[in-house]
Amino acid sequence: MASKQQHLPKDTSSEPQRSVFASNRTQDVPKAYQKPKPKPPPEPPIPTIAVFYAFLLVNTLAAAFAPIQDCDEVFNYWEPTHYLNRGSGLQTWEYSPEYTIRSWLYIVIHAIVGKFGSLFSSRTTAEFYFIRLALGATCAACETRLFSAVCKTFNPRVGIMFGIVLATSPGMFHASVAYLPSSFSMYTTMLGMASFMDWRGGLKTGVGMMWFGIGAILGWPFSGALIVPLLAEDFTLSLMTGDISEIVYRYLDGVVRSLLVLALQVAVDAFFYHKVTVVPWNIVSYNVFGGSSRGPDIFGTESWDFYIRNLCLNFNLWFILALFVGPILGLQFLLHSRSTIKQSPIRSMVFAAPFYLWLAVFSAQAHKEERFMYPAYPFLALSAAIALHTTLTNIGSSDPATLLGKIPAKLKLYVVSLSVILALDISVARTIGIVTAYRAPLQIYAPLHEDRFVHSEANVCFGKDWYRFPSSYFLPNGMRAKFIKSAFDGLLPGQFTEAKTGFGFFPGTWLIPPGMNDQNLEDPGKHIDIEHCSFLIDSQYPNHLPSTFEPSYIQDTDTWEELQCSAFLDSSQTAIIGRVLWIPDLEVVPTRYRRKWGRHCLLTRLITIVSRSKKPQPRRANSPDPEKPTTRPRTTFKAPEREPGVWIPVDFNRPAATPYPDWDVHETKPHPYRPFKHGPYHITMGLRTMQWDEWIELDNHYLRFHGDKKRRIEERGEKCCKTAPEAYDGAIELLEELCSYLPQRYPSLFQSTPTGIHNLLTNETFDITARPLAEDPMQMAARLIQDDLAIMFEKPDGQYYLLAGAILLAGFWRLSDKFGMPLSEIHTSGDVPGFKTKLEKGMMNFFRRIQPGQPVLRNNYFIQVDDNLAWSHSIGSEDPIEGEQGIMQAEGWGSAEKNKAIEHHYFRSERQSLRRLPRSGGVVFTIRTYFEPITKVVEEPGVPGRLASAVRSWGDDVARYKGRERYGDVLLEYLDGKHREQVEKGLVGEGGEDGNYPF
Repeated sequence: MASKQQHLPKDTSSEPQRSVFASNRTQDVPKAYQKPKPKPPPEPPIPTIAVFYAFLLVNTLAAAFAPIQDCDEVFNYWEPTHYLNRGSGLQTWEYSPEYTIRSWLYIVIHAIVGKFGSLFSSRTTAEFYFIRLALGATCAACETRLFSAVCKTFNPRVGIMFGIVLATSPGMFHASVAYLPSSFSMYTTMLGMASFMDWRGGLKTGVGMMWFGIGAILGWPFSGALIVPLLAEDFTLSLMTGDISEIVYRYLDGVVRSLLVLALQVAVDAFFYHKVTVVPWNIVSYNVFGGSSRGPDIFGTESWDFYIRNLCLNFNLWFILALFVGPILGLQFLLHSRSTIKQSPIRSMVFAAPFYLWLAVFSAQAHKEERFMYPAYPFLALSAAIALHTTLTNIGSSDPATLLGKIPAKLKLYVVSLSVILALDISVARTIGIVTAYRAPLQIYAPLHEDRFVHSEANVCFGKDWYRFPSSYFLPNGMRAKFIKSAFDGLLPGQFTEAKTGFGFFPGTWLIPPGMNDQNLEDPGKHIDIEHCSFLIDSQYPNHLPSTFEPSYIQDTDTWEELQCSAFLDSSQTAIIGRVLWIPDLEVVPTRYRRKWGRHCLLTRLITIVSRSKKPQPRRANSPDPEKPTTRPRTTFKAPEREPGVWIPVDFNRPAATPYPDWDVHETKPHPYRPFKHGPYHITMGLRTMQWDEWIELDNHYLRFHGDKKRRIEERGEKCCKTAPEAYDGAIELLEELCSYLPQRYPSLFQSTPTGIHNLLTNETFDITARPLAEDPMQMAARLIQDDLAIMFEKPDGQYYLLAGAILLAGFWRLSDKFGMPLSEIHTSGDVPGFKTKLEKGMMNFFRRIQPGQPVLRNNYFIQVDDNLAWSHSIGSEDPIEGEQGIMQAEGWGSAEKNKAIEHHYFRSERQSLRRLPRSGGVVFTIRTYFEPITKVVEEPGVPGRLASAVRSWGDDVARYKGRERYGDVLLEYLDGKHREQVEKGLVGEGGEDGNYPF
C-alpha cells in the first residue's frame, strides 16, 4: 500500500497500488471517478498536537463562557445527571417510565465524568464545568482526528481551512460543549467521516458504520441518515468492482458493532426504567408516528428558511461556500482537466451530499431548532473548506488566457484576504455578542453559595424565566428549583423522587411521576404558591409591561430584595445589528445601533436573610397556641364575592409534595402530638397554617390502620362510608388529589399508574377513572391513608352540610348520625362546649372564607377508658339498641365504668386538616387519630404535670363533654404521682414546662 493516496492508473498493467475503490479492477470504474495526476501536496505544516491544542483552547473558552441556549439541555440532560450524582433534579415527561424517550446510558456516561470531577471540589458548579470541559476535550479530539483525515485524503490546505471553520464559527462554539445528543452525534459524525475518508490499510466501512451507529443509538437516531451518501458510494463502487462478498462482510461488521452498543443501551435502560425498552425506536415513533396531538410540532414551528437564516448567522461566509460547493465542484469538473485536490470532484461531492440532504430534510419539517443542525456541522465545514480551496485555486490562476489570470495578483489577494478576515471578524463578533448578551443566567447564583445561604433548605422559584434556569448545579445541595404560575401554558418539568429507603438504586428513574403527558398539556401540579419561595428569579426590561401572571417582582421591594443582577440583552428594543453581533457601547456608536439592556436578577424574600452555621435538621415549625385567638398571615388568595351555595372553580393547584425524608413504613414512628398546655383552658377553633407537605401523615402504624379500616368496611359498609349524589364530584376530586399527593410524598409506598394509584405494600391497585367506580369514592380514598375523611358542601342557605364521609375510626361518633346535617347541627347535636357562644360565628365565617390556597391544621385530645381505636365501647354500643320503646341511642359517658384502673386509660389525639377543593368547592376534613396508653405517654418529661393541669382547667361543660367525671380521680392521682417523680429526678421544674406545642 502506498503511503500517500495515488490516482488510479489508466494502464492496468502498471505497478499495482491501492486505488480509491480498494480494488485493482480499475477498468470497471467510470472515468468520472478516475483522478488525474496532480503533484501530491506537501504534508500540513501544523503538527497534529498543535491543532488539538488549538481546538482545545477554543472549546475551553466555550465551556467557561458559552451560555446555555436550549432549555432542553438543562431539563433533559443536566437535571438527570444531577439526580444520579446528587440525588435531586427536575424530571421531564421524556424520562417517565410511561414514555421512555431518553436513554439513561447517555446520562450515565456524563454522570461518571461529573462524579470524577466532584473529587476535586465539593461545589456543585465545579462538577458542571468539569463535564463541560470534558465535552470540549472530547470534541477537540474528534475535530483533530477529522482534521488529520481531511489533510491526508483531500489536501493539507483543505484541512487548514476546515480547521479554521471549526475553530472560529459561532455555531461550533456552542455545539462543541453543549450537553445534547445532537452534539454527541456531531462528535461521532466526525469519527465516522474520518473512517470513511481514510482508506489507508483498507476500507473502514464497519468502523464508520459503528461511529454513526453510536451517534444514532446513544445520541440522536435521526443522525444516522447522514451515513446514507457514504454507504451509497461504498456500495456503488463495490458493485463496479465486483467485491459483493467483501461489502457484505463490512456491512455485517458495522451492524454487529452497532447492535452490541444497542444491547448495552437496552440493558442499562432496563436497569433504570425497570422494564425493557428501545429508546431510539421510541424517539422515532413519537416524532414520526405520534399523530397530530403529539410529535415535535406541538412544541412550536418555524418557516422553511429558518435554518438558512440561522446558519448564515452562525457560519456566515462558510455557510454560503458550503451551500455552493456543488456548483463549484461541478464547474471545476466540467471546465478544468486538472484537479485542485487529491480526490475527484465526484468523491468530494460524496462528502458534501450529507449536508445537502440534512438541510433539505430538516428544512421541510415544521418544527425547527438550532441544535438539529449540529450533527451536520462537520459536513458543512468540510464542504466550505473544499469550496474555498477550489475557488482560491482557480482565482490564483496566472494563465493570461483566462479572465481571472488577467486580474492583478495583489488585487486578488486583497479581495480574498479582506473577505476571509471579514468572515472571521463577523464570527468573533457574533460569539462575543452572544456571550455578553445572554450569559447572565450563569452569573447570578453565586450569592446562594455564600455561608449565610449555602446550608439552607429553600425553594428557588422561577416564573416567566423558567426556561433560563441553568440547572440545579448552580444551586447548593439543599435548595430546590420550583416553578410558579406564569403565562406559559405548556408542561413544565416535575421532580425526580428523592425517596431512598426500601427502593434500591435511583427510584426516581422507574417510579411513575405524577402529572406527566406527551402532549405538552399544562399540569397545574407543577406550580407552587409563591409564598413557599425563599428565592426568586426575575427579569426586568424597561419597556416590558407587567401582567397578571408575570408581575414585576423586582419592583416589589416590600417583599423581595435583589441579591445579584446581571445585564441581559433586551432583544425587543435592540436593532438587528446589535442582536446578531457584538456592538461596543461607545459614544461614537449611534444610539439606535447600541444594544439595549434589561436585568436578570436573583431575589431573596426579605425575611429569609438569616445566617446558619450548620445545616438545620428537618423539624416542624413552632405553631401558635390553639387555645388562643390566632392571627393568620396575609395571603394572595382573597375570598371572592359569590352567592351562597354557588362555587366558582378556582385555578389553583397544590404545590407538588416533596418526598418525606427517609420515610419507612416499618420504621417511621408516629408524631408525638401532645396538644395540651397548662391551664387555663380556652375554647377556640385553634387553627394554624398547614404546609402542603404536612397534609397526610403516615407512619409505622399504617398496616394496623389499613387492616382496621378494611375490616370496618366489610362489617359496616355504608354506615361508615357514604357519598351523596350531589357530592360525588367533590369526592372524586379528593380521590384524585390523594392519588397525586401520595406517590409524591411517600414514593416508597405508592406508585402512580395511568388510571390511578398502586399500593406497593399491600399490592392493591385502584382505578379512579372507571365509571362507575368499583366502590364509593370516599371508601376508596379511606383505604389509602390512616385518616378518616369528611367533606362539607355549602347549600343556598349558606350552611355547610356533611355530604361525603369515610368515618371508620372516630371512636366517639358515627357517620350515620351526622350525615346530611349542617355544620351547626353536627356540633349542637354532639353538645360541643361553647359552640353557640364562642365558636359558631367564627366557624361559619371561616368556612365561608377559606380558599384552596389556605390549608389549616388543628389538634384536639380525649381520654378514653378502653383500648378500641375504632369505637369506644365503654360509652355504649356503636349501634342503636332497639327495644319496646323504639330505637335508643348509645348512652355516652354516663354508661362508662367509673374509675377504671389506669391501665385502661388511653390518650386519644386527633390531628385535623381543613382545605378547600378548588374544583368542587368542598371543604375537606382529614382526621388522623393517634392512640396510646396513658402509662406510655407520661414517661415523656413534662407531660404528666402539663396534662394534669390541662385536665383540671377544663370548665364544667368541657369536663362533661370529655367525661372527666368517669376517670378524673384515677387519672389525676396517677399524673400527679408521675409529675412528682419527674421533679424529684430533675427532669422538670416544679411548675413544669409547656414544650413546643402541639408536641
